[in-house]
Amino acid sequence: MRAARMTAPQIPSTSHAPRENHVTGATVWLTGLPSAGKTTIAHELARTLRAEGHRVEVLDGDEIREFLSAGLGFSRADRDTNVQRIGFVAELLARNGVLALVPVIAPFTDSREAVRKRHQAGGTAYLEVHVATPVEVCSVRDVKGLYAKQAAGEISGLTGVDDPYEEPESPDLRIESQDQTVQESAAAVYALLNERGLV
Repeated sequence: MRAARMTAPQIPSTSHAPRENHVTGATVWLTGLPSAGKTTIAHELARTLRAEGHRVEVLDGDEIREFLSAGLGFSRADRDTNVQRIGFVAELLARNGVLALVPVIAPFTDSREAVRKRHQAGGTAYLEVHVATPVEVCSVRDVKGLYAKQAAGEISGLTGVDDPYEEPESPDLRIESQDQTVQESAAAVYALLNERGLV
């Protein structure tokens, strides 16, 4: 009877790893006015991606403010700090193979560009999607009642009404959500991810 030979387990070289074992992460930042449909589109897209076996996280702006940015207000400096914190978390997830969907207003161009540059510096994929729903449509949707409160004088500093929103000049994708279903909007973002080789 031949003795069994004990050999050390072989670790496959990463340079020859099969493509199907490669996990690609990316950040998809959905910017737009309050009630533009950013979060709804992100969750619809997340369902599709998870069904295909992708690792996905939706970084909801309200949840981030509660747990990561508690204490920050809505001054320009505080908004920028909030966006940079979210950008840091998104990049961390994305470079570890997660598709990070970020439905966050991020009203200022320089804040969004700083997040893009952070991703570029780390070689991490970053896509900017402008959910370009007009303020007139957003104010009718008024998911959180913000537009009604602003009109009643109960709040001020509402993005796109009495606080600035700087639209992206050349986003990776612009969605006119008022002219299509949520599923169609999510499909457009999915098509962009597919086109860039990220799904």
